Amino acid sequence: MDAARLKESWSLVAAHGDQVPLYFYSTLFLANPETRQMFPTNMAGQRDRLVTALGHIVSHVDQVDSLVGFLQDLGADHRKFAVRAEHYPAVGGALVATLRHFLGAAWTDELAQDWTAAYGLVSQVMIDAAQAAETKAPPWWVAEVLGHERRAFDLAVLTLRPQYLLPFTPGQSIGVSHPAVRSWRYYSPANAPRADGTLELHVRAAPGGAVSSRLVYGCAVGDQLHLAAPVGDRLTLWPAGSADLLLLASGTGWAPLKALIEQVAGEGSRRRVDLYVGARSRGEFYDSEVIDKLAASYPWLTVTYVVGTDFQQPGAFAHVVDQALADEDFRSRHVYVCGSDEMVSHSVARLTEVGYQAGQLHHEGFGKHWYGPMWRTANAPDNFGGVR
Repeated sequence: MDAARLKESWSLVAAHGDQVPLYFYSTLFLANPETRQMFPTNMAGQRDRLVTALGHIVSHVDQVDSLVGFLQDLGADHRKFAVRAEHYPAVGGALVATLRHFLGAAWTDELAQDWTAAYGLVSQVMIDAAQAAETKAPPWWVAEVLGHERRAFDLAVLTLRPQYLLPFTPGQSIGVSHPAVRSWRYYSPANAPRADGTLELHVRAAPGGAVSSRLVYGCAVGDQLHLAAPVGDRLTLWPAGSADLLLLASGTGWAPLKALIEQVAGEGSRRRVDLYVGARSRGEFYDSEVIDKLAASYPWLTVTYVVGTDFQQPGAFAHVVDQALADEDFRSRHVYVCGSDEMVSHSVARLTEVGYQAGQLHHEGFGKHWYGPMWRTANAPDNFGGVR
């Protein structure tokens, strides 16, 4: 298997843009119509994800150690889509047909052997991981909606109770799907693990978001949802040891940071925690009552609200990071940032600019995180971590 040859051929194919996933899915569904039900009705969001996923795998094909963990996560995650081992050959056939079509005269017997071998390795790692995961956890958990509180027109706070304990670490995200929607979206619970196993989710309806819109507008107490295994560790506290914390949140990015505060409280540590919460206007602080109660309960927690829009200064916008940098030197702390892509990217840039090190900055990657397979990733979050 020639890694350089694989990368070069994929670059040629990827240059065809949206035509590539369109041809791939058409080939897959025509030859294997039973696979269509695994996908959402609207396939528009699938196209970029296929190219992104394949590009990631091919670009790391010569770094097997780093790629294996990624593929194992994908294989285990596939279970929630009812993907079985017998589906992989169908996907491999559609992939080879797609490559052959777009490479044309550049498609050779050597390339066919390379891609067949590469896909064989990838699929076997994923199949093995899925089988191993079967012994540890179900493909998904069924959860009942115990509470559904609308905090704004497009925002709701849900309380869920899984039928079986769903273990997670504060800062991780959990896949959520409504039975009526063939899509998954990831949300970070706004609580540390509880004795009763309940979860609190903060959901903002995203434009065109089938899952988020269903959860906000079409969900009620008593409904059942499906939950997938938790993923991610970029917002978890383990890298921070016992360090003091600076937490920067905007919108529903507050949710995972609330879970971290509960974790710190549960540990009984002596950390100092400064929380800055931003919103465009005062009316958008949808969870201020809870935030104020936490601040009143824990002397080690300091809360600062930052209103982004100042009507006396049209065009000006205040960022939480700028307020934090103006207030105090926090360079001895670990910093956790969660909000919109723009908020996170601006915050990380400003912190880096004034001397904060990469190892002390914890964030989700400006919306670039996604947890999904190379051919079926309906769970690429437009609000991974709580910002929908």
